[in-house]
Amino acid sequence: MSQPTTSTSGSSLVTAAKSGALSTTQGVTTIADPVVSKIAGIATREVSGVHAVGGGAARALGNLRERIPGSSKNVSQGISVEVGETQAAIDIDLVAEYGVSIADLAASVRRNIISSVERMTGLQVTEVNIAVNDVHLPEDDADDADTAAVARQTRVQ
Repeated sequence: MSQPTTSTSGSSLVTAAKSGALSTTQGVTTIADPVVSKIAGIATREVSGVHAVGGGAARALGNLRERIPGSSKNVSQGISVEVGETQAAIDIDLVAEYGVSIADLAASVRRNIISSVERMTGLQVTEVNIAVNDVHLPEDDADDADTAAVARQTRVQ
């Protein structure tokens, strides 16, 4: 990474550039809540042991939305953020895979989100609150496949 150069306008610009500050003598950078939401959502899904992000209602709505032609996946589903000038706080609802240590999963998700958000935005993440709403069982996938097969059979009679 290149080091910022010192200018005659003072060392505050250099210090700000080194620390990744969003406010310098040359201008201010603001980051919208949806930006941080998307980064946190992607970072959450990258962690092994996370089955899904969002509560039951949010996941059901997300599944409905994805079935609409031309729509895209909502990566910020289940994520709520509060973004200030220099800090961000993040809340996450997720479903864990059965057999995964929830404490270890939460620590991994928290670490990955903090790393990703701070690296990409320059914001300091003050807290990441994680709510585990459900545990996904392997049998759940089999039940979904059976339901889909029955629906296909009844539809083509």
